[in-house]
Amino acid sequence: MENQTSASEFVLLGLTSDPHLQSFLFFVFSVIYFITLFGNIVIMIVISTDPHLHSPMYFFLFHLALTDICYATTIVPYMLVNFLVKQKTIEFSTCIIQMSLILLSAGSEIFMLSAMAYDRYVAICKPLHYQEVMNKLVCSQLVGGAWAMGVLHSVINTLPTLNVPFCKYTEIKHFSCELPPLLAAACGGTFLNKLVLLSSAVIFGSSSFLLTLTSYIYIISTVLKIQSAKGRHKAFSTCSSHLIIVVLLYTTALFQYTKPSSASSFVLDQLFSIQYSILTPMLNPIIYSLKNNDVKTALGRMLGKIQVSQSV
Repeated sequence: MENQTSASEFVLLGLTSDPHLQSFLFFVFSVIYFITLFGNIVIMIVISTDPHLHSPMYFFLFHLALTDICYATTIVPYMLVNFLVKQKTIEFSTCIIQMSLILLSAGSEIFMLSAMAYDRYVAICKPLHYQEVMNKLVCSQLVGGAWAMGVLHSVINTLPTLNVPFCKYTEIKHFSCELPPLLAAACGGTFLNKLVLLSSAVIFGSSSFLLTLTSYIYIISTVLKIQSAKGRHKAFSTCSSHLIIVVLLYTTALFQYTKPSSASSFVLDQLFSIQYSILTPMLNPIIYSLKNNDVKTALGRMLGKIQVSQSV
């Protein structure tokens, strides 16, 4: 263990060492990041400026978009830099900050989706009490609770990591400082850290999943009781965008935790990480823009105002 020391920096191996492929991937992920920022910022601007979207559902969507921007911005810019440089190092402190922000964003996102599921439950199952139940205070508490759970998830995993010993030269087999590959690169014992990570993933993940699942059980039960097909379609269309995002997120998580422990798991880890930390933040605003008529109408109004102002 003579090489064991307090590491000042790590080497991120990234997705590939092929220079030509790195140039191609730089272009691909630059486009993805631009779409992510543009899509989520547009969603936030539309929700903020259009009075028709000043409702609980879009208040949660605003914060989901903010979470997605935080998630992608924590990972992609540094990833893009590493595609261009030969020395793919990251400072220990920067790595820890990136790791903690990834944990915060992931934790906040799943509970934000649970809050959105509860909002849809009240809207569909208790429509007469919707305004009373989903008042500004409750909405603020739900959003604050989602961010607080993200912070808690980050803190309980970050603090134990500060005591993990790393060798003088440490390679992280990943494109970012996610906690599992970071612990895999440690020199000393990481049993406690892995136990904390697994316990927090199970507790936070299962609790948010059960909250979302329970809401949708009640929603589906209520929708099926509606007599007319038009009524069922209208009720279900209000939560279809959210349901698609939830299915994408939890399907990825399911495959992540049930994947085979083989040589190919390294590639699968990278693919799953790209899916939930880079592609999902890009897809969320696209799904809401395409599936939600209110958002599409609000976008049309905003574009109309821009055209009018330019023609004056």
